[in-house]
Amino acid sequence: MTVEQNPVLRLITAGNVDDGKSTLIGRLLYDSQTLLSDQIDQLHHHQSPTELPDFAALTDGLSAEREQGITIDVAYRYFNTSKRKFILADAPGHEQYTRNMVTAASTADAAIVLIDASRLDLTQQPLRLLPQTLRHSVLLKRLNCPQIVVAVNKLDLVQYDQAVYEAIVSAYTQLAKRLHITHVHFVPISALQGDNIVHQSQRMPWYTGPSLLDLLATLPSQQSQMSSRSYEPGLFPVQRVARQDGSQQNDFRGYQGRLEQGRLEVGQRIRVLPSQQSSTIRALYGVRGAQSSAEVGDVLTITLADELDISRGSSIVAFDHPIQASQYLEATVCWFDDIALNPSRKYWLKHSTQTVYAKVTQLHGLLDLSDLEEKPTQAPLKMNDIARVSLRLQQPIAAHRYVDHQASGAFILIDEATHQTVAAGMIEHSDGAPA
Repeated sequence: MTVEQNPVLRLITAGNVDDGKSTLIGRLLYDSQTLLSDQIDQLHHHQSPTELPDFAALTDGLSAEREQGITIDVAYRYFNTSKRKFILADAPGHEQYTRNMVTAASTADAAIVLIDASRLDLTQQPLRLLPQTLRHSVLLKRLNCPQIVVAVNKLDLVQYDQAVYEAIVSAYTQLAKRLHITHVHFVPISALQGDNIVHQSQRMPWYTGPSLLDLLATLPSQQSQMSSRSYEPGLFPVQRVARQDGSQQNDFRGYQGRLEQGRLEVGQRIRVLPSQQSSTIRALYGVRGAQSSAEVGDVLTITLADELDISRGSSIVAFDHPIQASQYLEATVCWFDDIALNPSRKYWLKHSTQTVYAKVTQLHGLLDLSDLEEKPTQAPLKMNDIARVSLRLQQPIAAHRYVDHQASGAFILIDEATHQTVAAGMIEHSDGAPA
């Protein structure tokens, strides 16, 4: 399969601090021969003949990252092989920067969850994974990441022991069952030594599966699955209203944005949410001009047969679309801010192209990472807490459940005073969402 035939794959690394995420990416780029000559020179500049290159230096772009030896921000790397193109996000493992990991994971086709084999207490029965591995796995599930690749790293530090690898595979398999993660793949690796990254390792003859890069080349992307969803009713959030000054005869009013779901056609009957006005599509304009129909993912300008009160934040939907607008949501949120949730205040809720005031009216429960159970709590949410909440909005929004549609099922909460993003949310239920 050629690069053109196999759509680009968006990846994210996840796991604990020092599990080797940045080293893995550096080694992947190095062994796949996708580095530029100046990057290779940088790797070998301060290296003695007996030392391995500092592969993590390729992704640690911030001076604070180089000084502290940790990843703080998300670093994106673009590379391609003869089989596929990749966009790889190196996300921070430190608990303090979980919000950056959530941002990158929200658009990922697959996640590489690294587990450091040398840091686990193998005398425990059952084996317990580290808290950040649990947190990232929960978030990947809640974010509906389709594919999880568990890379058991640093096996060189445990003498490439097959029993160690199998114990970790067993522990994560049990975790995946509890979280209802269905697509999980396992690869034993040493990122520093290059075992099973691009080429098969001769030091682990007991592993007969593909290398990490060969496995990634076979994973499906969400882009490749978009065409199969074109049969769904159309959903078009309005990003901008385009007007052309002139006489009444030449007046132009177009609604611009991206078709997030389904298909639309010229002459099709539509509704506008939240106003419930209706009209007919007069024309569709894409990047190459007028077109008779549009598929999910198309960037469009839409004109209607009637002059309606439509602004940024409105949604144009197929007339038979079951979605309705609602002011009440139930959602899972991950709290990002170092200032705890204040239930008595309002926050800005940004959903798709719409921003409205929202208030958390009920805290249903907090996820306990020790046993992955939701526990009742009255305490305010603190940084990196994952909880299920109810929200009341000042104005209705057209929303799906996140599991059904990511683009209209996700939101962020913003502190109106500081303009900081304080939480990310995944909608579980809305009075207006299709059942």
